[in-house]
Amino acid sequence: MDTEVVVVGGGPAGAAAAISLARAGLRPLVVDRARFPRDKCCGDGLTAAALREYEALGLRRNAVADWQVVRDVWVRGPSGRSTRFPLPEQGMYSVVVPRAQLDAAFLDVARAAGADVRDGHGLLAARPEGDAVVLDVADLGPVRCRYVLGCDGAWSPLRKALGATQPGYRGDWHAFRQYFASVGPAATDQWVWFEPDLLPGYAWSFPLPGSRANVGFGIRRQGGKIAVGDMGEVWSDLLTRPAIREVLGPDARREGPHRAWPIPAGVERLPLTAAGGRALFAGDAACATDPMTGEGIAQALLTGRRAAEAVLDAGTDRPLEAGRHYEQMVGRELVADHRLAALLSRALAHRKGVRIPLRLAGSTDWSRRQFGRWLFEDYPRALVLTPRRWKRGVLRQPGGYAGEDLTA
Repeated sequence: MDTEVVVVGGGPAGAAAAISLARAGLRPLVVDRARFPRDKCCGDGLTAAALREYEALGLRRNAVADWQVVRDVWVRGPSGRSTRFPLPEQGMYSVVVPRAQLDAAFLDVARAAGADVRDGHGLLAARPEGDAVVLDVADLGPVRCRYVLGCDGAWSPLRKALGATQPGYRGDWHAFRQYFASVGPAATDQWVWFEPDLLPGYAWSFPLPGSRANVGFGIRRQGGKIAVGDMGEVWSDLLTRPAIREVLGPDARREGPHRAWPIPAGVERLPLTAAGGRALFAGDAACATDPMTGEGIAQALLTGRRAAEAVLDAGTDRPLEAGRHYEQMVGRELVADHRLAALLSRALAHRKGVRIPLRLAGSTDWSRRQFGRWLFEDYPRALVLTPRRWKRGVLRQPGGYAGEDLTA
């Protein structure tokens, strides 16, 4: 089989890339070893940046059954003080959606746009060959393509096949999640707990429809107070803590097994391209997750779209140009924000590094509103350090799906 572009991975980055390519008139082949819908370990939270990307790429909210809009975010500092941060009313700034539903619905958008989606067909091997890359795909045989986009997650098989991995790298963070049913009324808001023993990590409760919630915690893999191997014990202990029990309510019950996953956070850590520019990596395969919050869906959508645009701009005969263009776009849009987030994450390793900013952020109605917007990426984190991204109204943008009824 011969094709112009193969997208490995059908998650947010892969679907965003496929939609962008298909809209430009190509018919990308999307392969993924999983069959959709499939669960994906995640906090299920969508920021304003992610929501705007989804909206622009054609995902309609009525395509997803469990779409929970968040109005208020509560943050509890290590001293035990809780502060409410209201989100703006114009558009959606934070939404919680189970990834099993979200990713399947978004991949359907790619199908409708014209992508050839083959879920249940995993990548087995890959090798550069002349002016192409040859992929061995389960049950499809060899596939020869001019470009391959690696949107295949933290343990990217494409990276491994092309020798573009970093030996011993297992992610910068690790997260742990479980769904809960019959949660109390307080859990209809979004909660973040900065527990002293988790810093610079945190625990969360993200609301879902039907008195359900996605509850979990994340820790830094290297240099944190808790070892990854101890996460199961920490989870049992967290669920007994009064502040968390009060939010979940007395009738909350665990739903299904708990799951853990690595978070590759640091877009400069691994090369973004391989095979002379004919392989571009996006999403978790590009270590694009925010180093402070662990949020990665917005970054996956952005990098997937930008990888497709780099291929379209360069054409089939200029792979080096495609690679350079992609690296420049990612550097321009993500690197400054990730560097600032990494610095802030180091500050959050200490109680004062959490307590003082939270008190300042919660000191006035204005600061509470602005902090909520910044936390949920209404504007770039490092905007003050990158004046080229200033434009009229940048601090007053509406959230995603601004034209839709938030109460629906």
